Amino acid sequence: MAKKKGEGFQSAAGLIRYFDAEDEKAIKVNPWLVVAMIIAAVVIIEYLAISFPNA
Repeated sequence: MAKKKGEGFQSAAGLIRYFDAEDEKAIKVNPWLVVAMIIAAVVIIEYLAISFPNA
């Protein structure tokens, strides 16, 4: 079976176009907010682990 040249490029271009399209209905979240929420969750979990070691 002969392989077509350029077939991979065309499918890659379609994926790039698909992922570059920005959905206007999507929720936009600041990346720093995500980092802050993760840090806050870690601090809360560690505090609870220290406060209630046998729970």
